[in-house]
Amino acid sequence: MKKNKISFGTNFWSAYEAGNPYDALHAFFDFSHLDEYKQILSGVAIHSYRRKIYKQDNPCHVFVIYTALGSFIKVCNCLKRKSRKWQVEGSGDFSSIIHLASLSKEEYKDPFKVFQKAFEEISLEQFESFLCEIVHISLSPRAGESDYDIITPYIYLIKMLDAGQLSMERGIEKIKKKKLCWDILSPVE
Repeated sequence: MKKNKISFGTNFWSAYEAGNPYDALHAFFDFSHLDEYKQILSGVAIHSYRRKIYKQDNPCHVFVIYTALGSFIKVCNCLKRKSRKWQVEGSGDFSSIIHLASLSKEEYKDPFKVFQKAFEEISLEQFESFLCEIVHISLSPRAGESDYDIITPYIYLIKMLDAGQLSMERGIEKIKKKKLCWDILSPVE
């Protein structure tokens, strides 16, 4: 049986289509820095409540980041499903609370928890609708109102960006199955 490959849509904003989530994650953070993604996402969210167009001098940049974030959400959804077989390398030790960013201590130790929790609360389709909605409203010259809560997906997306960056920095490894060794005792004569 042939497995269907998931398209992450990286060819829209990068030079190639990444075949697996780890390559797509690297392409995402090679394309732009974490702080730029957060800044644009925050700007778009804030401008969705204003009558002014976000990045009026170059709104196409917002669209490109929108496509990259859409790919990132698909990657996070895929990583959530692979969390049973893969883990982030390293112990997750941090020397300062600043290293945590938006993550809790448990999420910093295991960034896959962020993806699991996010997609328990909000579906992939809801995340995609959220992105489309805030980009649409922020690029409109009229003040718009969203039909649903945009704060919750925004918070989860910020946390996923931090978890994604952390996963990429520390690396991802396959979970090794632990084998139990039983000593076979021979009967004493």
